[in-house]
Amino acid sequence: MNSKLLRSAALLALAAGIAASPVQAGAAAHQHPVEGAQFVKLDHPQPVRESARTEAVEFFWYDCSHSQQLEQPLQGWAERHRADVALRRVPAIWQGSPDEDTQRAHARLFYALDRLGLVDRLQASAFRSIHTDRADLTTETAATDWAVRHGVDAQRFRQAYRSAEVSRSVDEAASEFVRYGVNELPTVVVQGEYRTSPTRAGGVEAMPEVLDYLVQQEQLRTH
Repeated sequence: MNSKLLRSAALLALAAGIAASPVQAGAAAHQHPVEGAQFVKLDHPQPVRESARTEAVEFFWYDCSHSQQLEQPLQGWAERHRADVALRRVPAIWQGSPDEDTQRAHARLFYALDRLGLVDRLQASAFRSIHTDRADLTTETAATDWAVRHGVDAQRFRQAYRSAEVSRSVDEAASEFVRYGVNELPTVVVQGEYRTSPTRAGGVEAMPEVLDYLVQQEQLRTH
């Protein structure tokens, strides 16, 4: 996570009294996740976009190291739950933060890839380029050059990047960040109602187990 965002998340977590201690994290591995500890219920549950499967919404940022760490475990988790869970990704935009312009640029990159159906193929590459190669993908030119290097047609990418649909999605992402009460990256919300994050779950590696539990409880409730 960006150092500024990490400090902000830590302050928010402490203010809310949710910082997990090592004892809590260790205990979480040996018992069912507990509401108020490993996950919380949203004050204002959000509508889901798909009724056939349980919805999981991930809030991430390409420049957040914890989001990068979650990418592979979350992708594996989503593959295991392909039949019963719909994973939706939302690029985080922390309005008013010093990094908002960068976050909006990264969100535009993500939604351009999403519009072209390329997120599954290039999501890990975007993280790797930003974190390992230190690539600056915050302009149309840089993002297009990067996409071309990864086998994407330049004209198709530019059209998606500039599209009104992508612009609307970026604005909606900023609104969703507020509506879902996100205060840490990455965050995953299950069925518009239950939210977990590394601080809550006891680390990035513990999040899939918490998500398994939340999906199971949701399915028990509805069947």
